[in-house]
Amino acid sequence: ERRPAEAEQERTARRTVFDAQGRTRLPGVSVRSEGQAPTGDPATDEAYDGLGLTHGLFLEVYGRDSLDARGLPLLATVHYGQRYDNAFWDGDQMVFGDGDGVIFGRFTASLDVIAHELAHGVTQYTSGLAYRGQPGALNEHISDVFGVLVVQHSRGQTAAEADWLIGADLLLPGVQGKALRSMIEPGTAYDDPRLGRDPQPAHMDDFVVTTADYGGVHINSGIPSRAFVLAALELGGYAWERAGQIWFDTITADIAADCDFATFAALTAAAAERRFGSGSPEHRAVLHAWAAVGVMQQQPDAGDGEGGQPGGESDDQRPDGQVPEGDLSEAEVLVQRTGGLAGIVKENRVRLDELDDEDARAWKRLLTGPELRAAARAEPAAGADRFWYRVCCDEPEVDVEVPEPALAEPTLDLLERTLDAAD
Repeated sequence: ERRPAEAEQERTARRTVFDAQGRTRLPGVSVRSEGQAPTGDPATDEAYDGLGLTHGLFLEVYGRDSLDARGLPLLATVHYGQRYDNAFWDGDQMVFGDGDGVIFGRFTASLDVIAHELAHGVTQYTSGLAYRGQPGALNEHISDVFGVLVVQHSRGQTAAEADWLIGADLLLPGVQGKALRSMIEPGTAYDDPRLGRDPQPAHMDDFVVTTADYGGVHINSGIPSRAFVLAALELGGYAWERAGQIWFDTITADIAADCDFATFAALTAAAAERRFGSGSPEHRAVLHAWAAVGVMQQQPDAGDGEGGQPGGESDDQRPDGQVPEGDLSEAEVLVQRTGGLAGIVKENRVRLDELDDEDARAWKRLLTGPELRAAARAEPAAGADRFWYRVCCDEPEVDVEVPEPALAEPTLDLLERTLDAAD
């Protein structure tokens, strides 16, 4: 049996920093390993310390031991290339350049950048979000979130005290800017003749459609990042405690690699509801935040008088996420329930204009939102004798089968009320 001290030792960061010595062959020469004294080289020691602080946040706050939750060694290479103005995660380790010496200094100078790269590793071992388009922008967003949380945690900063900047220590004197990105005010980080103007949007109305940057992954990440900041500010206190916990719960749960903004928003709202309760301050803050950036449309008839309707770019919904009045009023929905101990099939087909107003509105949100599609991708829960539901509609086109445990309670109630209408 392991002694407590031995178990704790196994959960400490296992760091190794390498020096590429200006070359591009990885990993380079090992220059500092776990427990060794500082080397005196700023890049090496910054990388070493940054790895430790990032590991500390995930372990101390969220109980996750390294990127894979199993104590994976943390590797970083510094002094990569010549005048290399970038940092990246290559699937196995972090890599940091020294900057071009004109616009960018060394990339280890910003703790949030080190943490950002490590967080890509967490994403790789959890959701595996595809690195293109909206999933790619979420991938970047998640790294920015945990990048700033590592900084705030290390400084003991509240959400109100934090600057919410990414890469604030990278820009050299003379550059007209304050950082690479501003999570609180996307689009304001820099406006420089050499860099251009920060292109990040803060709202879905300004979503950038482009083939550059893997479909704008570093651009459109500003939208979900602002949503996170707004939620954290509404909640107050330390952002890693509640807002960060909700985001961590979301990325470590069942999330598809092709997840878009609307689906991610719904998943964070569901995570807040599961952990803190429906209508809780945390749940409301998440809904308010996504509504403020145009990914959810607030509705006056949900929860405590405020709720959310998904927006964004889900498969069968409008880009702005809104259903104009009168839309879908004649839509016909088939609900079928199978499974259960008795294995009896129950079904009903209804037109939305035959339902009461509250249920008709709920069906419109469900048919145009991401919940059914997200639930259909969920793995069946362990156990037996649970129900399966099928929902079909011609316009908008929906035909999904979902396991009972994957559906939120209000949705289950709606399906059952619709089935009961046949009796």
